[in-house]
Amino acid sequence: MISREIRVWHLELFESHKIQEMDDRPYSLARQTELTPEFNRYLYTAVGSQWYWIDRLNWSHSDWKNYLQAPEVEVWVAYQQADPIGYFELALQPSKSVEISYFGLLPYFIGRGLGGKFLDDAIHRAFILGGNRVWLHTCTLDHPRALQNYQLKGFKVFKEEQFTTQLPADNLQPWPGANAPQTS
Repeated sequence: MISREIRVWHLELFESHKIQEMDDRPYSLARQTELTPEFNRYLYTAVGSQWYWIDRLNWSHSDWKNYLQAPEVEVWVAYQQADPIGYFELALQPSKSVEISYFGLLPYFIGRGLGGKFLDDAIHRAFILGGNRVWLHTCTLDHPRALQNYQLKGFKVFKEEQFTTQLPADNLQPWPGANAPQTS
């Protein structure tokens, strides 16, 4: 374990006028109707392993099931043909805010110009879910352009935090060597 200084930005968006549902996306988007703990843990680890998503790694099958069965939670998955390329998770809150709890692409699909369109879909779905405010957070462990990408979509920082935490010495991997650069 290593001690690491983390900066977190909480961002919010009140208007979706810039975001339109797209017909020309290079992937299909589907809301999960069978919220299985197994598939959702797969998405969480496959997307989040290189960004140190560790908060849910100790969740039991029952923890996942209980969380996913909450009526205020929606999970959306993007596919290219039959392959999942990323997902986002929305949580409607009593204050009519919707949190984009998790958002990301599988490593193989990063850098292909999909992230901006996928973020548009997440924002659009969040406003449809019933929010008058969409919010999320990102941090220094996230993709280096994450904060900039959120701000380009109109999100404004409403809170910043900085703290020190203990993290594994190496970022997490679904298997040894999974996050190594791919060669053809």
